[in-house]
Amino acid sequence: MEAEAEAEAASSGRWCTWNLAAVAAVGACLLLMHVAARVADALWWRPHRLEAHFARQGVRGPPYRFLLGCVREMVALMAEATAKPMSPPDSHDALPRVLGFYHYWRKIYGPMFLIWFGPTPRLTVADPELVSEVLLTRADAFDRYEAHPVVRKLEGDGLVSLHDDKWALHRRVLTPAFYPDNLNRLAPHVARSVVALAERWRAMASAAGGEVEVDVAEWYQAVAEEAITRATFGSSYDSGRVVFRMQARLMAFASEAFRKVFVPGYRFLPTKKNRLQWSLDREIRRGLVTLIGHRSDEAAQDDDSELNDKGSSNGFRDLLGLMINASDKKEEKKQEEARAMPVEDMLEECKTFFFAGKQTTTNLLTWATVLLAMHPDWQERARQEVLAVCGADELPSKEHLPKLKTLGMILNETLRLYPPAVATIRRAKRDVTLGGVSIPRDTELLIPIMAMHHDGALWGPDATQFNPARFGGGAAKAAAHPLAFIPFGLGPRMCIGQNLALLEAKLTLAVVLQRFRLARSPSYVHAPTVLMLLYPQYGAPVIFRPVSSQLSVSDRTETTRPPRH
Repeated sequence: MEAEAEAEAASSGRWCTWNLAAVAAVGACLLLMHVAARVADALWWRPHRLEAHFARQGVRGPPYRFLLGCVREMVALMAEATAKPMSPPDSHDALPRVLGFYHYWRKIYGPMFLIWFGPTPRLTVADPELVSEVLLTRADAFDRYEAHPVVRKLEGDGLVSLHDDKWALHRRVLTPAFYPDNLNRLAPHVARSVVALAERWRAMASAAGGEVEVDVAEWYQAVAEEAITRATFGSSYDSGRVVFRMQARLMAFASEAFRKVFVPGYRFLPTKKNRLQWSLDREIRRGLVTLIGHRSDEAAQDDDSELNDKGSSNGFRDLLGLMINASDKKEEKKQEEARAMPVEDMLEECKTFFFAGKQTTTNLLTWATVLLAMHPDWQERARQEVLAVCGADELPSKEHLPKLKTLGMILNETLRLYPPAVATIRRAKRDVTLGGVSIPRDTELLIPIMAMHHDGALWGPDATQFNPARFGGGAAKAAAHPLAFIPFGLGPRMCIGQNLALLEAKLTLAVVLQRFRLARSPSYVHAPTVLMLLYPQYGAPVIFRPVSSQLSVSDRTETTRPPRH
């Protein structure tokens, strides 16, 4: 009996084991089927449902292809567009080259069409009325989309990447640094740094027989770095400069990695450059943490110091000082809504400001200088204005800037033809209706800024020509729609540093025009292209010819040498 019982128990145990195994196998199969169904829906059925949804509303586009969407076609169109430089070489009709896929598909599908970035739908929106809804009047329904990790590595995880309450806190804390009265305190530093650079160019020109070829896309980075470092660190300029020089090296490596963004997992491979990049990143973080700690200690030791209240001894409020103030415990008592900003957040904001500020300003100065070299008539008009306002030898100052109207028009026209960011993307946070089109949640909206700036319906028949005079009555009256000009974005997420970029650009060009005549270099190849921001694909060599300070204004006009072509 005992043997029978043991046999029965063993059999029962095996039965239970088999049952458990069968249940586990069935469960695993069901789970796999569920996962497979979800994957199939995300990669196949949902894209086709969305295609049909938009098609019923008259919105079409290139067909969705499994997993890749339209990416392969987009890359091919962009590669074809950038294979040759601009033709004719002085043309400013850059949209077909810079946004080749948009230009091509818009001709087929109209101004609003659907494209696919992998399985993610992107709806193109270029009507200023609809764009103003997305960025301004209904901005709460749309959010900035999540950038690729390599992009975030470049730009930092600061203000441009934040959302909701954290974004609002950082925006409130940082905004005072960009008030015009605060930025004006930077003007002497920027002007002196440009003069020092100009003297180097003058010496190079003298050694070379009267003129020198300068790749302004490279040289202007020093001007941008100087202003950004002072705006970020204020009284801690020297220590901050060391850290930001390392950040500049890191950006060069990260930019190269961005070109390999379609190679899965490339950024994790322990290549020599990746290891150097990781080492630089650690060193930068240590340097910034140390710097933040020193500034925090200074503020804590002297609660009544000007540094704690205003950022530096001359009243300049730098970004780091403002962020430390936001973390000050006494400040929290004064303002109940104030919350501490962690050191990690300060670190990321410093990195973000360095990337965004340096690249935006460098690109604006580069394209403005190229355009002045290409259009000597406007260059001479701007020079005569600078000489009339600032004199031949006086250092341009904050008092001079509002009077440089022609230079302001030239900068606006530069931003119109060659905006730093050629497009921006938003994501619908909920189901919305835009222009009579029903847009499901999580649909991305591509706003082609450059296409809006080159639209003949908005800017007239000379939309692709360089004509600064169109801004004579101000930016709001330059086009058929007051919001057709958005080089720095629009609404609450408008570029926080635009005032600094324009101040740097005006001061720099005023100093350059006082001292040099600019001409196109024979080696310059006009080939605007985009890698995150718009830049000259083959550099921007420009001929600099010193202007003799002994000549009168009329003499300067009479002895102007024609530019090379």
